[in-house]
Amino acid sequence: MDGVPALDEPLKNALGAATAKVMAEHLDLHTLGDLLHHYPRRYAERGELTSLAELPLDEHVTVVARVADARVLTFNQGRGRRLEVTITDGSGRLQLVFFGKGVHKPHKDLLPGTRAMFAGKVSMFNRRLQLAHPAYELLRGDDGEEAVDSWAGALIPIYPATTKLESWKIAKAVDAVLPSAREAVDPLPPALREGRGLTDLPDALHRIHRPRTKADIEAARQRLKWDEAFVLQVALARRRFADTQLPAVARRPVPDGLLDAFDAKLPFTLTEGQRSVSKEIFDDLATEHPMHRLLQGEVGSGKTMVALRAMLAVVDAGGQAAMLAPTEVLAQQHHRSITEMMGDLAEGGMLGGSDQGTKVVLLTGSMGAPARRQALLDLVTGEAGIVIGTHALIEDKVQFHDLGLVVVDEQHRFGVEQRDALRSKGKQPPHLLVMTATPIPRTVAMTVFGDLETSVLDQLPAGRSPIASHVVPAADKPHFLARAWERVREEVEGGHQAYVVCPRIGDAEDEKPKKKSAEDEAEKRPPLAVLEVAEQLTRGPLAGLRVEILHGRMAPDDKDDVMRRFAAGDVDVLVATTVIEVGVNVPNATAMVIMDADRFGVSQLHQLRGRVGRGSAPGLCLLVTEMPEASPARVRLGAVAATLDGFELSRIDLEQRREGDVLGQAQSGVRSSLRMLAVIEDEEVIAAAREEAAAVVQADPDLEHLPGLRIALDALLDKEREQYLDKG
Repeated sequence: MDGVPALDEPLKNALGAATAKVMAEHLDLHTLGDLLHHYPRRYAERGELTSLAELPLDEHVTVVARVADARVLTFNQGRGRRLEVTITDGSGRLQLVFFGKGVHKPHKDLLPGTRAMFAGKVSMFNRRLQLAHPAYELLRGDDGEEAVDSWAGALIPIYPATTKLESWKIAKAVDAVLPSAREAVDPLPPALREGRGLTDLPDALHRIHRPRTKADIEAARQRLKWDEAFVLQVALARRRFADTQLPAVARRPVPDGLLDAFDAKLPFTLTEGQRSVSKEIFDDLATEHPMHRLLQGEVGSGKTMVALRAMLAVVDAGGQAAMLAPTEVLAQQHHRSITEMMGDLAEGGMLGGSDQGTKVVLLTGSMGAPARRQALLDLVTGEAGIVIGTHALIEDKVQFHDLGLVVVDEQHRFGVEQRDALRSKGKQPPHLLVMTATPIPRTVAMTVFGDLETSVLDQLPAGRSPIASHVVPAADKPHFLARAWERVREEVEGGHQAYVVCPRIGDAEDEKPKKKSAEDEAEKRPPLAVLEVAEQLTRGPLAGLRVEILHGRMAPDDKDDVMRRFAAGDVDVLVATTVIEVGVNVPNATAMVIMDADRFGVSQLHQLRGRVGRGSAPGLCLLVTEMPEASPARVRLGAVAATLDGFELSRIDLEQRREGDVLGQAQSGVRSSLRMLAVIEDEEVIAAAREEAAAVVQADPDLEHLPGLRIALDALLDKEREQYLDKG
């Protein structure tokens, strides 16, 4: 998009060094192209006033409003002066304050009835919202100079701004560079643009920054969304195309081989979902191009079983299968569960010998030298059909006899480099299966894992129980919280166990001052801590029960000891941080109380809740919060309580978080390459762009006839190489 000489010009040439420096430091804008792609967040109409009723605390806002009254107050026996101005928009009122020397000019400017734009940080004073020392720009009546003024448009663009640079200053900077938009090179193929009725890029940039009508904004948005979706989908389509050009060995299971022997021993039947997903995988394995498949499934939906059957099929066909786990603990856990599932089939002598199974080895960084030597030997001779390990598998020393399938267990999205390093261990590229327990809505899968085909396991295996979830509004209804502790006691009296989860630990490490978030400021109290809550519970509502604590800063042996005793039923209630989120399996635990639940993300709450209801008794999850009823946090918790469907929740989560985070950039405020596209709302655009991209790449894999698209693609890939396409 920005790979255009005219638009590559540094901002300081156009705007002067001082402004350019602020833009680079605070908004990450460096070139003319960057600024042209810094789109207005919204538009205020000249006659319209911004709603003051719903201003977010602690955020930098820009509002358009009318002065209702202004008065100067003195304090400190007349030594200090303070100007208080009340502004209104009809729906609400907001207090502005100016102090000391800063009183004179606004007192002269802000007369009752004046309309202006105000920008500043919303703070709370005496339980009222206020802006202290806001910057402002008067909006005068239509006199002669006004017509010439840059504010003449009916729609006033409001830009994402910072305290250092107000929206109207950004608007003036955009005015200075807007003429160079004419030189923007259009990445969309003309045929696509005409077919979809989209305006050209220079026109779209003009309309997004200086719209005359709402229709202008709509047309520009539609066009700019297409740019983002299409260029990204072309990048992914080219990856998929390149993959189909690679050769691979087809791996077909042998009748009466290891897989059949394994299936015959299974104590239960596979779910319908496991069967159909297995079929998709087996069909892929039977082709002479490497499989690239993403397997999504809730915690406990039996992904490991599906992956294991694929691994056995490959071993049957004379190949080897490797499973990569993000941590040693998870690698050991997989190794244990796979050898248990396979029984004596995991103790085979020879590869492909169905009657005596195969050898399953573990390879991690911390293994002793002799065990490691033996494992490496088993891999190179082909003695071991299945290996489970961590990053240690990628090291140069590791050689395979004939690597046929790589299974990657999510948590760490494997980068392309690692994927390629492992692939190069096969004589030809091995097949690839990526597993993830985080439910990913279809469009995000198309965007983040766009180079993988997707399979979904959405049935829970038999034997899992339903979980009832409720929000407990501790501030509005304290008796609800008392009842929550009674419920925990009832579960324990019924022979079950419970978790209590808190956002932080509460030891000396924790007390180091951190930057406060808006919510902390609003509540003036730190998040609840494990150590405090455990003490209050043992002294109060849960007195007499066996309460233990678990958190990440305990010594590993102590952690193991607590977990072992909890699993054995010697502990009634475990008060813990989110360390229990992954891989803890105690079927007898039926209740979970999550304190300050509004401080956790939706997906995190869903993962935590998955720790109860793992046995035959129904689970109970109580989300305790002090947030007021109408707050977004309460709405979010209500959504979690209302559904157990992880896909539904991940949509809600996405709608509430900015997409930038979802696409792997957790730092907010850093521009991801998606500025206009909203992954959830723009499902149609993404799906259509994916089709168009596939067609373009099919017809012209090297994009020889589309120089504009090639430039845009190179710009995207340079910027995004690390963050983006390496998610598979």
